Amino acid sequence: MRVAFYAPMKALDDPTPSGDRTVGRMLVAALRKAGHEVVIPTRLRSYDRGDQARQRRLRGLGRRVADRLVARHAGQARPFDLWFTYHLYHKAPDWIGPRVAAHLGIPYVVAEASVAGKQRGGRWNTGYEASLAALARAELVIGLNPADRPGVAAHLKPQAGYLDLPPFVDARPFVAATGARAATRAMLAARHGLAPALPWLITVAMMRDDQKLASYRVLAAALAGIEAPGFQLLVIGAGSAEAAVRAAFAPLGSRVVFHGAAEPAELPELYAAADLYVWPAIKESWSMAFIEAQAAGLPVVAGRSGGVAGVVADGVTGFLAAEGDVAGFADGVRRLLDPATRSAMGQTAREWALAHHDMDVAAARLDAALCAVAADCGGRLQAVAG
Repeated sequence: MRVAFYAPMKALDDPTPSGDRTVGRMLVAALRKAGHEVVIPTRLRSYDRGDQARQRRLRGLGRRVADRLVARHAGQARPFDLWFTYHLYHKAPDWIGPRVAAHLGIPYVVAEASVAGKQRGGRWNTGYEASLAALARAELVIGLNPADRPGVAAHLKPQAGYLDLPPFVDARPFVAATGARAATRAMLAARHGLAPALPWLITVAMMRDDQKLASYRVLAAALAGIEAPGFQLLVIGAGSAEAAVRAAFAPLGSRVVFHGAAEPAELPELYAAADLYVWPAIKESWSMAFIEAQAAGLPVVAGRSGGVAGVVADGVTGFLAAEGDVAGFADGVRRLLDPATRSAMGQTAREWALAHHDMDVAAARLDAALCAVAADCGGRLQAVAG
């Protein structure tokens, strides 16, 4: 099929790295892996910070873009077989997809939608109402976070399908990187003064003055309560809040080293050189880094927020602490400083990632769901929606 892929939150070629951009790119890669032709019909960003006048302008602009897309192909064969919108919510509504899909008579599909009822009548009411209208038009919603399903399902038409699709990565580079573990570990030890005999913790996250900084502070407080010198932490990341992050970890001294930002292609070997992934995930839906780390054979200690429990199996591939629970997080780290526990959970983590969160698995499920929708926009998907 020819799939029109639209990301109103953030274009896939946006120069600023983010989890949102990564997930969007993974979805496109999975669609292409399944044999579909993916086209980007527009890069219009509808994301707004609560300016109602701007929301109305974006609404008008979106409608004009939709009308131009329809007019461009008037009298011709349908340019797309299906419209696929990624990440729909009140701050980034879809003003284009439902209008184009209705004019062309093609299925409208949404991935990663969420509904926050508290936004009704608020600063984002225009976008909130638009996101509900888009959901009401959808033939299929693909959910990446199980926590979103109840709020979204209430706004779908009765015959719409809902596919729970676990977040995924291309696991191959992360599995392969374990073969370079010794060399990468030696390089990092020389560069940062890390002690090869100690277990290395690793975290990968941007340094922003929001929930990211809050997570860094919880992590610093948790690790400060663990007896020295039983570990060292390698921090991968950079950003505007770096000074505050460094200040939070200052009491840990040489037990923490800062690597700086890393390119995506560098991450598999960085994960594989470490022994344990740690991140409190304050106010996060979930994190691709949890999946990447597990694919590289690392068990995880994480905060139980959003959909994190859907990507880290508590007591199986790692340990989850209540969101913001410093003592609980520290306890999870202590348990995984035991070599036998860490080794067993690391092996299970890799197997779990391959079985549940690999692109091959996701591509097959996406393909089945989309082909069913394209064949019949009525009451199908019983076999795949679950």
